[in-house]
Amino acid sequence: MGAESKETKKTEAKRTVKDSVFCNLFGESKYLLQLYQALHPEDKKVREDDLKTVTLENIFTDSIYNDLGFIKGNKLMVLVEAQALWTANIIIRALEYLVNSYRRYFSENDMDLYKSKKVELPKPELYVIYTGERKTRPSEITLSDEFFGGEKTAVEVTVQMIYDGKKGDIINQYVTFTKVVDEQRKLYGRSKKAVQETIRICKDQDILREYLEGKESEVVDIMMQLYDQEEIMRVHDIGVAKDAAIRAAVETYQECGMTFVEVVKRIAARFVMSHETAEKEVGECWKD
Repeated sequence: MGAESKETKKTEAKRTVKDSVFCNLFGESKYLLQLYQALHPEDKKVREDDLKTVTLENIFTDSIYNDLGFIKGNKLMVLVEAQALWTANIIIRALEYLVNSYRRYFSENDMDLYKSKKVELPKPELYVIYTGERKTRPSEITLSDEFFGGEKTAVEVTVQMIYDGKKGDIINQYVTFTKVVDEQRKLYGRSKKAVQETIRICKDQDILREYLEGKESEVVDIMMQLYDQEEIMRVHDIGVAKDAAIRAAVETYQECGMTFVEVVKRIAARFVMSHETAEKEVGECWKD
């Protein structure tokens, strides 16, 4: 398949969800305050208006927006939610969000990095809220350990890991919510029923109850949109695999000395498609 059509497919398949329950929840000042208090219980005087959310749009264009940054005083805090399978790439996500947050911070405060005066830099704190299952639960992970075998490099990144939070706090409630989501999805699939049952169970168990009561319809919309995007990506991945298989088959047949007509017949039979479609596919892969 031609480069242009492949690029078009890739663009069309990108996830378009601009929000997630994670960002929607902590996008509200009162829940962001609870999040900060869970991370810094020693700060007894913090108020809602002390926290400033750093919203970065269109940075992670291929991923669901489960990344959050906010500033409190001299601290810039970045939280990344990781679900399902664990990947060390989460460190890179946190680092990328941090760098872009600094870039925006400098711009908003008219700071010029090319002048001699040293800029004021908020101290970074990087967190990952991991809602999946892991055999080991390190309290922190580092760029050097995960990517360079512990070798010291010019850049070091340390990410603090959060798994369950403390019983009853906002982090614990959110993690519990995600587990109920998984349980109901196993029972009802990616359906509205699964979402509605998740909300019902969580409200009954006093899990994010106030948030879910106030934003039930919005949460349903967010999660259904997420399920739609997951299905789009699943179909896209299948399509990409099929494209690769067709190209490999055409190259093999051509190397074996088959004619264009013979290869078209083979591709049509192997991939169960019409002669016209097979002819088009082979034409895009054929090497003169």
